[in-house]
Amino acid sequence: MREAFRGDQRVDPDALVTRLQAVQRFLQAVDGQVPDSQLITAHTVVERAGTRLALSGHHTVVALAGATGSGKSSLFNALARLDLSPVGVRRPTTGVAHACVWGPLDGAARLLDWIGVLPRHRFVRESALDGDDEWALHGLVLLDLPDFDSVQRAHRLEVDRLLGLVDLVVWVVDPQKYADRVIHTGYLREFHRHKDVTVVVLNQADRLPPAELPRVLGDLRRLLDADGLTGVPLLPTVAVDPASLDGLRAELEQTVAERQAALRRLTGDVDAVVAGLAELVGPEPPRTGPDDRSTKELTAALAGAAGVPTVAEAVEAAYRHRAGGTTGWPLVRGWRRLRPDPLRRLHLPDGDAAAPAESLVAATSVPDATAAQRSALNLAVRAVADRSAADLPVPWPGAVTAAARSRLADLPDALDHAVAATDLGMARRPTWWRIVGGLQWLVTLAALAGLGWLVLGYALRALGLPALEQPRLGEVPWPTVLLIGGLLAGLLLAALSRPVIRWAAGRARQRAEGRLLTSVGRVGEKYVLDPVRVVLGRYAEARQALQDATRR
Repeated sequence: MREAFRGDQRVDPDALVTRLQAVQRFLQAVDGQVPDSQLITAHTVVERAGTRLALSGHHTVVALAGATGSGKSSLFNALARLDLSPVGVRRPTTGVAHACVWGPLDGAARLLDWIGVLPRHRFVRESALDGDDEWALHGLVLLDLPDFDSVQRAHRLEVDRLLGLVDLVVWVVDPQKYADRVIHTGYLREFHRHKDVTVVVLNQADRLPPAELPRVLGDLRRLLDADGLTGVPLLPTVAVDPASLDGLRAELEQTVAERQAALRRLTGDVDAVVAGLAELVGPEPPRTGPDDRSTKELTAALAGAAGVPTVAEAVEAAYRHRAGGTTGWPLVRGWRRLRPDPLRRLHLPDGDAAAPAESLVAATSVPDATAAQRSALNLAVRAVADRSAADLPVPWPGAVTAAARSRLADLPDALDHAVAATDLGMARRPTWWRIVGGLQWLVTLAALAGLGWLVLGYALRALGLPALEQPRLGEVPWPTVLLIGGLLAGLLLAALSRPVIRWAAGRARQRAEGRLLTSVGRVGEKYVLDPVRVVLGRYAEARQALQDATRR
């Protein structure tokens, strides 16, 4: 029966270690993203498996587990063929675990220390002393556990702890309580992933009439199948009849000879862990990051909160202001310079302010974001998180949202820094400004020369001195031509320059706005999008790790 149950499949230790490493990678990936309460079992299995594999691989730990009165302590004594502990083992309720080791005790000491069996409760069956019939069990560590239905809670907790450490469990039931709900729902059903390391014995079979034994065994088999333990060995035993233990003893001998029980037990533990963690990852890989729509909406919201429209308007106004001061009529330029420069009023740099992100940049006087702009920014951040985590299982959407909002408090200063460090394109004055400005000075000087010539002529006549000979252009004296022509030319240049300045100021605004959007976009990348990508990347790592941990 056992051969059919196990088949020829053996657990590859290297494959098991690889799966455990994959579970460890999963735990590292989800650290801080998934509540610790959902990872306790996985952490326990990884730690326990690492310790068990590091300890003796030549020993097989088998536990006898059962309810009060099932006769497991008597069965323990019968298998050991020794009267080991009349106080601890024979009493109706076993309070502590006892161990019997086939072979030298020294080799199993560290293993028993890890399991938690006290030295005074350890016994030895030296094969060389007891005869060759015990050699087949060399390497067996047999435990007699406390009763799992004990009225003392400490006994039940000790059973639960030990069941998580042993390699194979022999469940001992008796004809009176084999169908007890506690053992089936509380224990056997939980071991459905450990069928390879589970044996069930119906002890005290001599209490049943010979005709009733097959019926009881059949009913017990039906219950085991309902528990998900289809195919586990089911053996009748009588502790006081050594011949009835041959089947169980053969099971133990085969288990010890195979040296696979520990590996099979750990494989079942990993299977259970992977199944429990499967709900934390979805069937499809996640997005690599926020979509373009979310990114654009976030940049727009950041631009509003950073005052990009205000700065862009200031750039346009500053361009007109500075262009007018250079290309305008020189006689009124001084009056124009009395008006404040829009960029300087916002404490924005005049020249190339592109500076490293870590350098210190003075704060600007751009108005703080309004309540509506802050609300729009919060909605944009939430949209980034919601769309990025749309297909992720719980609790990843919450982790993505927390990551997207993790640095919101730093955004105002970061945005102000980004605006102050942006080259607004106002460092150099266009060449055509200088050309128009030079022409303005030329016609102004011509007008002043004509005016001076006319004033000089009037002064000479007023003093009765000989009048100056004034050349004429047709009927108009040249001084008058220079004065009026200079004034009209200056006005004409100013009039012709005004639409060009408006057009160029609009271009300067667009250029500055584009650079500002790029700067605030980088802030969004660093403070919102990158944290989201980190969480999505860790989700992808966790998903891949869990796939690697799944048994093929």
